[in-house]
Amino acid sequence: MSDAVVLLSGGLDSATTLAVAKRDGHALHALTFRYGQRHTIEVDAARQVASDLGVAGHTILDVDLRAFGASALTADIAVPQDRPPAEMAGGIPVTYVPARNTIFLSFALAYAEVLGARDIYIGVNALDYSGYPDCRPEFIAAFERMANLATRAGVEGTAPVKIRAPLIGMSKADIIRLGTELGVNYAHTTSCYDPAPDGESCGRCDACVLRRKGFAEAGTADPGR
Repeated sequence: MSDAVVLLSGGLDSATTLAVAKRDGHALHALTFRYGQRHTIEVDAARQVASDLGVAGHTILDVDLRAFGASALTADIAVPQDRPPAEMAGGIPVTYVPARNTIFLSFALAYAEVLGARDIYIGVNALDYSGYPDCRPEFIAAFERMANLATRAGVEGTAPVKIRAPLIGMSKADIIRLGTELGVNYAHTTSCYDPAPDGESCGRCDACVLRRKGFAEAGTADPGR
């Protein structure tokens, strides 16, 4: 069984991606970040999802992006609410965290090199998403090229790295259907950008709107909060 590093935020997409990596036959090494986000509820969710799916290991790293700020998730900036889906796809919102996926994938790459893992999974999506530039296929392809220039295994040709983004072209509804088939317990996931202290979702941020739309189109009730 080959090792794989899976970026796990505790959200719906990353939980489904972890289940896909499990289906693909990998020993799962989940990687979660406390990066100075508005809340750490998602870290607790990631722990639960990792436990649900039987990971080989779960590493939680502290990387404080509040030092840079410039995002509603890492600075004192209001989270947008009640935006229609068409508006979400029309630009880069203030909830975008500068270079976040580049930073996270770089840590995942280092971890994969230590493990001798050839596969890194990330739950980015370029269809039902909020316009983030680091969720696009072009970014994933470019990072994979860079990864194989930047690592010993890539240069020596012994274990080229693959960046797996299995959800990138899927609708949120199709992601939910897939995860349900693979046994993901979505009650243990969280998507909200600005939840209440008890974890209750706001229901109005972009992430909540997209999640609600996905479950509605999938024809199933959202078991989360």
